[in-house]
Amino acid sequence: MLDIFRGLKSFIKVSHVQTDSAVFRIHYSVTVLILLAFSLIVTTRQYVGNPIDCIHSKDIPEDVVNTFCWIHTTYHVPSAFHLKMAKRPGETGEVVYPGIGKPQHDGDIKYIKYYQWVCFCLFFQAMLFYIPRWLWKHWEGGKIHALLMDMDIGLVADVEKKQKKKMLLDYLQVNLRHHNYWFYKYFLCELLALANTVGQIFLMNRFFDGAFMTLGLDVIAYSEQDPEERVDPLIWVFPRMTKCTFRKYGPSSNIEVMDVLCILPLNIVNEKLYVFLWFWFLGLAGLTLINNLFRVVLMISPRVRAYFLHVRLRFVSRDAINVIIRRSRIGDWFLLYMVGQNMDATIFSEVMSDLARRLGHKGKDYTEA
Repeated sequence: MLDIFRGLKSFIKVSHVQTDSAVFRIHYSVTVLILLAFSLIVTTRQYVGNPIDCIHSKDIPEDVVNTFCWIHTTYHVPSAFHLKMAKRPGETGEVVYPGIGKPQHDGDIKYIKYYQWVCFCLFFQAMLFYIPRWLWKHWEGGKIHALLMDMDIGLVADVEKKQKKKMLLDYLQVNLRHHNYWFYKYFLCELLALANTVGQIFLMNRFFDGAFMTLGLDVIAYSEQDPEERVDPLIWVFPRMTKCTFRKYGPSSNIEVMDVLCILPLNIVNEKLYVFLWFWFLGLAGLTLINNLFRVVLMISPRVRAYFLHVRLRFVSRDAINVIIRRSRIGDWFLLYMVGQNMDATIFSEVMSDLARRLGHKGKDYTEA
């Protein structure tokens, strides 16, 4: 497991120059890593191990029945989940296993089709999570990296630092109030990340025929029920034993129909993965929604922008920061915040003080430490 994550971590490289928020990075780094790792785990278990084992008569080759039932799907009986099962030796029961019984009416059969597609679906989900990052990387165009000019390292010669600071200040002064469109592209990517997360919850709900939406709540409720009466909700969505109808020609060319019992060991893995994903996606959607609402507050309130810039620039006076905020827009603030997030704190404080003076600030540049 650890080797899988190490290999995928090297595949998904996050640049040392940060051009986005921590929440946005969770989408395209951590979540993509998790989904790809899960896809690889399921693929390995599905194609290297034996994903299905069926009980059958000796005159039929084992591989034939297993392959047939895997390809043509298996099924269980929903009404049989509520029938009594013998749990101890000597007890009598109505079914041998939950969901395994005779259909009570038309439509009392639920076919299990998804298990063939789990590895592909997880990989597709990972690609969807990376799309907002790909768009922002294209739209950002390396602007932050270009403006840093290696000033993310504090050890810079005075002559070189002075020249680079002047170039950065010239750019900021000339292009002030012209970064809104650039910022709105980033905000669109954050909205896409939220829409993708919520959309994928509905996608998985459709993938599991409406059973995913309340999966986590059902598991929590199950843990609080009486052990003698409760029915595991996971075996409803991820059945471990199912049935398969196998037909073949008999000795007289008559058609023989057999009900085959099949064990799906792969669903033991699937249920753990998707319970984790239920909680992960729910938490990620909530965190992303809060982050986007915070972004809206920043767009509306210059005071909030000044406060967060002051938190990053503790040694620059509030008056100097207020001058910059009054003369700039949300796009300029976002650019300055991203530059400050990557640049050496001392150099960035000097840049902001010089920018404030260029914009008309005549007061004290630095606060007392």
